Amino acid sequence: MQFSGTYPALVTPFTDDAEQAIDFAAFDRLVESQIDGGVSGLVPCGTTGETPTLTYAENLAVIERTVRVARKRVPVIAGTGTNSTRSTIDASLAAVKAGADAVMVVTPYYNKPTQQGMFEHFTAVAKAVSVPVVVYNIPGRSVIDLLPETLKQIAEACPNVVATKEATGNVLRAQSIAVMMGPKMTVLSGDDALTLPMIACGAKGVISVTSNVYPKEVSRATSLALEGRFAEARELSLRLLPVHEAMFIEANPSPAKAALAHKKMMTEAVRGPLARISDAAREKVIRAMTAFERSVTGSGVQTPDTAEAALRSAPRAS
Repeated sequence: MQFSGTYPALVTPFTDDAEQAIDFAAFDRLVESQIDGGVSGLVPCGTTGETPTLTYAENLAVIERTVRVARKRVPVIAGTGTNSTRSTIDASLAAVKAGADAVMVVTPYYNKPTQQGMFEHFTAVAKAVSVPVVVYNIPGRSVIDLLPETLKQIAEACPNVVATKEATGNVLRAQSIAVMMGPKMTVLSGDDALTLPMIACGAKGVISVTSNVYPKEVSRATSLALEGRFAEARELSLRLLPVHEAMFIEANPSPAKAALAHKKMMTEAVRGPLARISDAAREKVIRAMTAFERSVTGSGVQTPDTAEAALRSAPRAS
């Protein structure tokens, strides 16, 4: 399995009531919009999917639903990482059984394992499954940083560890991995705003938050960069930059859900301890979206009206 292009880190829609159940009808439409937008694959149950607030059964149900709606049109990379090696193995095996094409395993959070502890964690998970494994390194949330030297040791011990989502916010990290591991390790940007410079340094794509809102445009910017058309990629990436920044104006994924609600794709509902974004932040998100859409008028960007039409026509999974 080759990883290249744009992979949306899918939000998990909830009903806007006291129950806050998963809104699978909205989720189906989101998945369809991503595939229609030309994404390379789908990533359910990552940080953006509010995985820490989902039950084990809900996590598995989201993965199963993604597989069902995708219908093999694009691969599904299921987020299965926890801060327990045993739980991560169980979740990974369940995801593979559900039809996931690969698993994404985040660095264990809260426990603060050493580099040796992370080596043992990732190799245990990788040896338990037969599918490709994407390592998800995000020190800002997990506190710990998986160093390139440790990643290399993991990949040497487990050939199915083939990619890493680097959300360190450090373009130099992509270069270090490229120098140390070459084509044996695919680097995917974990920060939308850094996709272009990371591709210039050898990365092969992005696991994106902004793609939830603008799949066609994020996919286009990534594809242009991968084709070496950097002037065009830079122009579109700079237009998208205020939207990328707006997606993190408050804790992810609350801004993304506000943007999707503005496009009439789903409600803004998030589960505690997250909260909906403030009115002031929402205004900034909508301003960024409006400015971006005006900047690409005529390019087919999906506006709230066209999104509603697509929402009505999108097929639904049973």
